Amino acid sequence: MNAARLFVFIAAFLAVANPPARADDIPLAERRSGYDQMSAALKAMQDDDTANPGMLWVLEGEALWSAKATTAGKACADCHGDGTESMKGVAARHPAYDEKRGQVVNLAGRIEACRVERQGLAPLGPDAKESLALAAYVARQSRNLPITIDEKALATTIAAGRQLFIARQGHLDLSCAHCHEANWGRKLAGLPLSQGHTTGYPLYRLEWQSLGSLYRRLRACLFGMRAAYYPPGATEYLALETYLMWRARGLPMESPAVRP
Repeated sequence: MNAARLFVFIAAFLAVANPPARADDIPLAERRSGYDQMSAALKAMQDDDTANPGMLWVLEGEALWSAKATTAGKACADCHGDGTESMKGVAARHPAYDEKRGQVVNLAGRIEACRVERQGLAPLGPDAKESLALAAYVARQSRNLPITIDEKALATTIAAGRQLFIARQGHLDLSCAHCHEANWGRKLAGLPLSQGHTTGYPLYRLEWQSLGSLYRRLRACLFGMRAAYYPPGATEYLALETYLMWRARGLPMESPAVRP
């Protein structure tokens, strides 16, 4: 049985044998990062900046932070100064409600808006090389700080994300909750199922051999569920990200994390 067929078989078994738990079933005191389920070798890779491959993107982001855009002649540092100081805690507070735009924005969206509106650059998307590098650099400044997004301001978006998290989707009739609520700690295709907390994005996955965004990971999960992708830029992705960050509240940021 090849890997794809094995995944479908096991996932279908989980769907039948374990109905999804409610999305609030894991008490806050029992919520933990996927880091806790990794091998000692992978933990060491994440913890050592000289061994963590995600730091290559952080270093590139640091260079981009001070680079002046050719169009407007402005660098991120011209407005925000020393990123190691001004960006502390920023990633831990996103997604956030943007009063000016009257909408919720995530960290990637905030960076994109600054590049387009203040630097006169073309939009790139969350998984473009420059976007990932800047997001990794900014998120790195929140490492070890607790996730503290504004629950009151984001209540509507959190509720929408919760519904998506527990909704059955795709040919396998699975929900996110099947893996990350009802079956976390068990193994799927040899790998432990995590609680699905978004503490380390953008992160380096050995499977990808690259740094990637949460957007990329959500699409991979939809593929595994044999569900249709939401359109690029769809509000569903932002709602899920907002809910997942709220769900991980209190856990420390790990960016750039390493995962199998």
